[in-house]
Amino acid sequence: MTSRPTAHRPRRRASLVTRARILDAAGQELGRNPESSLADIAEAAGVARRTVYIHFAGRTALVEGLAADAGEVIRLAVTVPKTPSPDPVSALARFVLTLWPVGDRYRTLIALACRNLGADRVSELLSPARDTVAGILARGQRQGVFHTSVPPGPLSRALEAHLLALLDSVNSGTWADDGTGAATAALIAAGVAKDDAASTVHRLHGAGRAQPPL
Repeated sequence: MTSRPTAHRPRRRASLVTRARILDAAGQELGRNPESSLADIAEAAGVARRTVYIHFAGRTALVEGLAADAGEVIRLAVTVPKTPSPDPVSALARFVLTLWPVGDRYRTLIALACRNLGADRVSELLSPARDTVAGILARGQRQGVFHTSVPPGPLSRALEAHLLALLDSVNSGTWADDGTGAATAALIAAGVAKDDAASTVHRLHGAGRAQPPL
């Protein structure tokens, strides 16, 4: 009796590995072509289409799984401590540098979830990132280091659209960036002087500190 759970563990691990492979393939294929079929995704994942159906009831369930997975990655990337950094300029730069490596998932999530899951689900999944940026911008505006012509919430969404456009440029091969250019651009868009933005990003990136705390 006691050996049964142990015997099930390899199969459970294999199932989780297969599910993760399907999600990775779905992110790549749907990011490349939002109209990709389940057969396309199965082929990219190296599994039979029926295997996809074992893990996901259909396209909507697959997109929900992909969205939930991306949302969790984003949540972990922007997790902040109870005491945020008192320097909003460094905090915003660090946010972009931290999120940039998972930017493709962020971009794919927005593109797919709006079409398949609705705006409310998108807002739920992206709220940790959006709330984090809005909080940083609000602190910066109070301290006079960011411009105040646009409120924190709308400015956060404007920066999001700006960064998504930069991600698209990287994806299309028209630009190459390790996150430093995007972080510098975000600071400038928020109202930081060009030289100050560049030096802040260079300091953080060079010191290997592109991680929370924010």
